Amino acid sequence: MKKIQIGDMLASQIVLGVMRINEAGKNPVEALETAYAGGINFFDNADIYGRGECETIFGNALKESSIRRDDIYIQTKVGIVPGVAFDFSKKHIIEAVEGSMKRLDVDFLDSLLLHRPDTLMEPEEVAEAFTELETSGKVRHFGVSNQNGGQIELLKTAVKQPLLMNQLQFGVMHTGMVDAGLHVNMADAGSVSHDNGLLEYSRLNKMTIQAWSPFQYGYFDGPFVGNEKFPELNAKLQELADKYGVTPTGIAIAWISRHPAAIQTVIGTITPSRIKEVCDASDVILTREEWYSLYMAAGNILP
Repeated sequence: MKKIQIGDMLASQIVLGVMRINEAGKNPVEALETAYAGGINFFDNADIYGRGECETIFGNALKESSIRRDDIYIQTKVGIVPGVAFDFSKKHIIEAVEGSMKRLDVDFLDSLLLHRPDTLMEPEEVAEAFTELETSGKVRHFGVSNQNGGQIELLKTAVKQPLLMNQLQFGVMHTGMVDAGLHVNMADAGSVSHDNGLLEYSRLNKMTIQAWSPFQYGYFDGPFVGNEKFPELNAKLQELADKYGVTPTGIAIAWISRHPAAIQTVIGTITPSRIKEVCDASDVILTREEWYSLYMAAGNILP
């Protein structure tokens, strides 16, 4: 599997997200070992997933597995507070990280992301929290989630640590970041830039985009792979899957991986067979023609 340099981390291009690790009937140990055997060495958590239960299950499964802690990267996200909304105060960030570390049963986190923007954020408080966490050895790398360039720049007025990652929804059915760049100087719907050139901002500032929910369409309306609502897209996915000897799901991941922004893709499945099919397709490199054909099969147009 292709690796991406993120700071001093040589991370797999595919990330296993554990939001669904608490689903009934799942074997979390098998899921982790299948992912690791397929080349995945980066695992994404959040304290909000299962109200902390997912971190506990992940930590226990890691202990039971044959995977060495030092051979993988563990990431979590903090800042969403049930019943409140968002909290980027120094007190909350530090307490949330310590809670996550306890549930994960780890001595440190490889990376910490601020989970969605907090409009009441005070950059100086975040900076104090990050410095304390870094100095104490509890967190090695930092980043954000679902933030735009202006919000990141505001953080950087106080935060001294590099902000290395930004989790954003992206996939062949969530192409807003691409659309705006392709429709520059146009007056159609695709020309609307909702995030002020976030894709280009990320590349210019060497921030790794972590694409979440890559198989969803709409606002969590469901998966598009195999969905009869999207016959043209699925026909093209199947055509390319047959060509490369992988599955349509694998091609949907290859579409993201083909972009030169070196995007990591966060998969949320805990089913070993699904994890394996994604890993098996991780080395597929689509041609430009194939990439654009999928983009247009998804209902997008080119100017």
